[in-house]
Amino acid sequence: MDCLFCKIIDGEIPCSKVYEDEKVLAFNDINPVAPYHILVVPKKHFASIAEVSDKDMGIVAHIHSVINKIAIDEGFSNAGFRIINNCGEDGGQEVKHLHYHVLAGKKLPLYEAEKK
Repeated sequence: MDCLFCKIIDGEIPCSKVYEDEKVLAFNDINPVAPYHILVVPKKHFASIAEVSDKDMGIVAHIHSVINKIAIDEGFSNAGFRIINNCGEDGGQEVKHLHYHVLAGKKLPLYEAEKK
């Protein structure tokens, strides 16, 4: 498989690891858009959230639990953070492996849709 995140998970490509357990890997984004920009990816390959079956949906809950742990451990849980999951081409997904962006460390601007 020629998946960037699978290669990172397998150790073929180095990363700046923030958290790891048997189900997920979290690491710093190489092109951060906030002081904290952490990617959280499941170790099992799913092309996107749309590919996660009902029986595998527990991984999403686990990822959110890990995000809460990271927020506490990194010290930004009280100030707040944003979780982003892009799905598919129109949703802005660039790497075809389910992943969540965690942004924190500054006041993040509202999206246009949130302003209405």
